[in-house]
Amino acid sequence: MIEELDRDEIDAFLRSQAVGRVGCHAGGRTYVVPVIYAWDGECVYVQSIEGRKIEMMRANPEVCFEVDEYRPGGAWCSVILDGVYEELEGTAADDALALLIQRFAGARRRRTSRSPRRPVAFRIRATAVTGRTISYRPGRSTLARLLVRRRARLGRL
Repeated sequence: MIEELDRDEIDAFLRSQAVGRVGCHAGGRTYVVPVIYAWDGECVYVQSIEGRKIEMMRANPEVCFEVDEYRPGGAWCSVILDGVYEELEGTAADDALALLIQRFAGARRRRTSRSPRRPVAFRIRATAVTGRTISYRPGRSTLARLLVRRRARLGRL
């Protein structure tokens, strides 16, 4: 059975994950790209370099952000956030970078970029957030068992 996540569950889930996907649309094209992020309860913070996603979000700041996790046995959790892209500069950009470094300290060492493209810090200010989950419970859901079996069969073909 698919269940809605409440705001506390959404916050906990977003804080527990490392990779999300930014979806943007501009000039008749849609683009979805994975990013590492930090969530502060209101905004998603990202540091990137100039490129397609930054250009598209500058052109159309209404974006979507998605995070999901799939668990053994067919269970999953997903959060989708609608929001507004806001490019950060000065101390706001420094604060965003500090938040990301704090979150991922120890996960990997900071490297200096050799890219000629300029780094860009941004946040996505949430305007709406939804989350859903399904838990696989052996013996409780015939549909879930059938889906797992079908997925396993298709994987063997």
